[in-house]
Amino acid sequence: MDVTSPPLSLQDNGFCMVPTDPPGTSKEEMKKLQEELKMWKKRVEEAESVKMKLLLSKLTADEECDRAEKKLTELKEQEKQHQDRMISFEQELFLLNQEKTELKKEIQKLKEDLEEYNSKDNPIKKKVAEMKLKFSHLEKMKDDGADLDMDTHCVFGAATKIPFRLNQNQALLTFEDEEVAQRLTKMSKHCVELDNRTANVTVKPFDLDMGFQFELHITVSGKKINVSQIPELPIPKDWMRDKLELHFYKTEQAAGGGEIKNVTYNQGTGTAVITFLKPGASNKFVGCTKYPFCAEGRWFNLSVSPHFDFHLRKFQPYCRVSKKTILLKGIPEVEEDEETVQDMIEIHFQKPSNGGGEIEKIKYISRGAAYVCFEEDSEDATSQITGDS
Repeated sequence: MDVTSPPLSLQDNGFCMVPTDPPGTSKEEMKKLQEELKMWKKRVEEAESVKMKLLLSKLTADEECDRAEKKLTELKEQEKQHQDRMISFEQELFLLNQEKTELKKEIQKLKEDLEEYNSKDNPIKKKVAEMKLKFSHLEKMKDDGADLDMDTHCVFGAATKIPFRLNQNQALLTFEDEEVAQRLTKMSKHCVELDNRTANVTVKPFDLDMGFQFELHITVSGKKINVSQIPELPIPKDWMRDKLELHFYKTEQAAGGGEIKNVTYNQGTGTAVITFLKPGASNKFVGCTKYPFCAEGRWFNLSVSPHFDFHLRKFQPYCRVSKKTILLKGIPEVEEDEETVQDMIEIHFQKPSNGGGEIEKIKYISRGAAYVCFEEDSEDATSQITGDS
């Protein structure tokens, strides 16, 4: 091919020019197609978003399902525990009902025993610690419409002593002024010099246990006397009773006892209760306790005493907190004897500089234990019974 020759046309060489736009496609259509493409892309994005949301919802649903299954498992376990507790409660209720039935039987038996005991008119006896009787007053003589009964009616007040166990290395201090005891109790901790050493001791409030108080009504009969030391003789019981009635009817020592209403004679104990007909007749025997008595040709001395009736009234329990007494704990063991340590404690708590004051009583125990008794009308320790614990 000669490059210097003039160019030939394409048509002449068998080629033709093809336009860039496809046949029948205009620019408007292209624009619509592009917009449609954008729309489908947007829909694809929205579909992808919905897909992600569905995946998240599925994950959330799976988590909720797992939690629901766990909760269901927990509820089933709780239900099982509840059923087990119900079974346990039913068993316990069954045992309690059995115990209740047994207690009812026991209560019924105790009621029957009590009724039987009361029907026998047996007195209830209880040993109590020795106590003081405080005279209260004399009651008026009773007038039965015909004559005074001539009985002497005395009323005494009484209260049981309250024992307190004082253990080893403890002390009780009773102060004259209750404010001192209250002040020391509030301080609680105290440093006490004992045998050239400082001891940290503790002050505690002193609480008393329950006690009992009552009124004792004593009636000294104006018609009856008690006779004891009656000799045992080989004669019938009725004869001895007649001899006693005749003797006290005309006894010279009593200037004549007077008519006798009744003689109750107990041969086994050698005692008798003589009841005169006239009120005040028994007063003639006051002051002379021995009376000569002749029987079967022999002389004996009878013992005569007034006839008493005792009645308890206004019996009630009481609780007291001692305001003047403190309990000292934590006292260490030292070489000094008990009395010397007690003196050291007393000296310390008597000093106003230590918050103390005048001490009425003090009791310290270094070995074993002791019982200190308190009375209702006095917060002081009145007596003690010592003994090893």
